[in-house]
Amino acid sequence: MARGKPHRVLIAEDHSLMRDGLRSLLGSRHEYTVVAEASEGLGAIRHAQQLQPDLVLLDLSMPGTNGIEALKEIKRVSEQTRVLVITAHKDEEHIFAALKAGADGYFLKDDDSEELLTALKCVLNGERFLSPAIATKVVAGYLVQEASLKPSVYELLSVREREILKLVAEGKRTREIAEYLCLSPKTVERHRTNLMKHLGLHSIAALTSYAIEKGLVAL
Repeated sequence: MARGKPHRVLIAEDHSLMRDGLRSLLGSRHEYTVVAEASEGLGAIRHAQQLQPDLVLLDLSMPGTNGIEALKEIKRVSEQTRVLVITAHKDEEHIFAALKAGADGYFLKDDDSEELLTALKCVLNGERFLSPAIATKVVAGYLVQEASLKPSVYELLSVREREILKLVAEGKRTREIAEYLCLSPKTVERHRTNLMKHLGLHSIAALTSYAIEKGLVAL
């Protein structure tokens, strides 16, 4: 059976010993070919833009542009490139910053080579990979964040208020809205007043812009 084209990999790591180890591991596998190496963030960004690799193995602690900023820029200049962070950082601050910046995987340097091969495969298959040692921490942190999030003002609007917001944004007059919703004009006016108060908006034009922003009506 003919082999497919190998995945093109960029290694961005400032420690030469680590780079050598990654290059050696990838070189022993027919699925991968190392197309470039970088020892600092700006070099990683430049190579990513020029070569458009399938995958970047990115250390978070490099001289020059830090790993998080390099990650954001790599994702900007090479949108199809997958990025697997390879780092010693196990703290939530680094983990969540990397994931928020667009990391497709987060691999700890003290994991073994077999785990790394699994990570490579997952990330290149479009899946998210987290080292087992931090997976539970990430899930727990996510649940805490979700529990602490307050609902937005829009989420607190009643179904009726959203209906009236949509109709106002569509240019309907008070009497038209009242007839459409089988309400009195005074009730419609009260709902509209409450809407403006809840949303902190002070004109029909502002309500219309808000409704468009929320996707209730099209331009």
